[in-house]
Amino acid sequence: MTEPDPKADLHSYLQEARDALVWKLDGLSEYDIRRPMVPTGTNLLGVVKHVASVELGYLGDVFGRPSRVPLPWLAKGAEPNADMWATPDQSREEIVGLYHRSWAHSDETIEELPLDAIGHVPWWGKHGEVTLHKILVHMIAETHRHAGHADIVRELIDGSAGVSQEYDNLPPGDQAWWQGYRARLEDAAREAAQR
Repeated sequence: MTEPDPKADLHSYLQEARDALVWKLDGLSEYDIRRPMVPTGTNLLGVVKHVASVELGYLGDVFGRPSRVPLPWLAKGAEPNADMWATPDQSREEIVGLYHRSWAHSDETIEELPLDAIGHVPWWGKHGEVTLHKILVHMIAETHRHAGHADIVRELIDGSAGVSQEYDNLPPGDQAWWQGYRARLEDAAREAAQR
C-alpha cells in the first residue's frame, strides 16, 4: 500500500471537477454555450469564466501569488455578475484558455506550498486567515458545485448528462427507459401532492 498523500488527493478531486466543467462545452454551438437556461441567467461559458476567475483569486492572490491576469469583470465598479457570462467578443477559446491559465497558476501554488501554508481571504472578513488545505477544500466544493450547475444546464440544452465522457455515472437505460422513469417520478410527485 502506498503512503497517503492528502495534497495529491485534494488536487485530484479539483482536477476532476475542472475537467467535468470544461467537458460540458464540447459539441455545443456558440449560442448554446452562452444562452441563459434558468431565470438567474446561468449559462455554460459563464460558469467556466466565473470558476476560472475565482480560482485565480483563491489559489493565487490569497497566498500572495497574484497571476497578473487581467480580470476587468471583477474590478471595482464592474457590472454586477459580469463574471457569470461571456460578452459576444469573448470567445470560447479565450475563456477556456483563461481557465487553463488559472489551472497552471493554481497548480504552481499547490505544488510549491505546504497544506498548512497561511493565506488571507480579504472578502471573508474576520474568518479570512486560511490554510492552503482549507482553500483547496473550498475550491473543490466551489468547482464541483458549478460542475453540477453545468450538468443541469447541459441536460436542458441537449439532454446530455453525466460526470465525464468516459464515465457517466448514470444507470443504464435508453431514451424510452428514461421517459418511463421520469413519468413514474411525475406520478409519484402528483400523488404525494394530493395527500
